[in-house]
Amino acid sequence: MRSWVARKLITRNMAHLRAGDPGPTLALDAPDVCFRFPGQNSWAGEFRGKEALGHWLTRFAEVGLQIYPDEVVLRGPPWHTTIAVRGHVDLHAADGSPVYANRYVLWGYLRWGRLAEYEAYEDTQKSAALDDYLATRGLTG
Repeated sequence: MRSWVARKLITRNMAHLRAGDPGPTLALDAPDVCFRFPGQNSWAGEFRGKEALGHWLTRFAEVGLQIYPDEVVLRGPPWHTTIAVRGHVDLHAADGSPVYANRYVLWGYLRWGRLAEYEAYEDTQKSAALDDYLATRGLTG
């Protein structure tokens, strides 16, 4: 039951992010949230606190990336709940042609209903190729 509710909430928040609004996602984050995105690309790093993560999510939305959850799993006690989200993310050019497509897993922990820590796992070579595409359009990070 909790996983079902979490999926509804994540689906709603990602719909807002696809529309350019990272606010609902940030509202679920703890003030000291820590997000990690591994790899050798402009998206990579460790982002601590809502302000730093907010900048990352704003860039994500401004670029036009479209993120979707395929599966959400939630388990554990309220003071240390594990969340896993498996899904896909893509980007299409103005003419509708595909530019970027990737699969991801977000793995994290919540404290009392607030996302405290999470990390993204995806094909970071595709993220680097996305950087190349964005650079040709002057949208570097």
